[in-house]
Amino acid sequence: MNADELERRIAGFPYWYHRIELTDGVVTPGWAPIDAASYRIPDVLSGKRVLDIGAWDGYWSFEALKRGAVQVVAIDDFSDYVGHLETEDRKAWETFDLCREALGYDEQQCQRHDLTIYDLTPETFGTFDVVFCFGVLYHLRWPMYAIDKLASVCTGDLFMESAIADDFSAYRGGLGKGFGADMVMEFYPNDEYGENVTNWWAPTLRAMGGMVKAAGFETVRGWKLTDTPTRVSQCRGFVWGTKS
Repeated sequence: MNADELERRIAGFPYWYHRIELTDGVVTPGWAPIDAASYRIPDVLSGKRVLDIGAWDGYWSFEALKRGAVQVVAIDDFSDYVGHLETEDRKAWETFDLCREALGYDEQQCQRHDLTIYDLTPETFGTFDVVFCFGVLYHLRWPMYAIDKLASVCTGDLFMESAIADDFSAYRGGLGKGFGADMVMEFYPNDEYGENVTNWWAPTLRAMGGMVKAAGFETVRGWKLTDTPTRVSQCRGFVWGTKS
């Protein structure tokens, strides 16, 4: 399709989460990721099989393929509607499919499936060299169980990103009133975090790293999006776990 047709189809969707560079200079009108370089994904993923958890519009699925991945399997159950989207406004995989078509990837090379993280097993789609889990952990009712499921299908590297409580606490006074380096995970039974009822938790970076290590990743590295967040959306942490 030409650029005009692509832009027309993009405009037909009421909401985009990801900002994805497609063809002929066309870019989807999303806002995430805030800073892609902060995720520290290797520039080269040649020959790797990649699992993308909570793929949404597919930014990281397509980024993995652009970096040489041999196959990507994307899963999402679209249980989070950003706290305010009506179900009919979330077009499930339609935005993903449009981007996949525009970028020229086929359905075998770039698969997508409606699946919850809790249903992952090695028998479902096999195992993966690299697993992405971005913006998912804090939406999970059973986060440690979910990380164990990721560990069961990951043979190499797990990259995880989440809201963190180092510099923010809903109960201590908000921004600048977090838990620092404590081994803590804050719980939100209602909409205390971001006025979104699907935000259940925010671990500290230390706690998130501890959970990944407890799931069987021998080497665990962690870092924050920024050391001095000025808004809640910047209170994000990253963990990179590696199996030997």
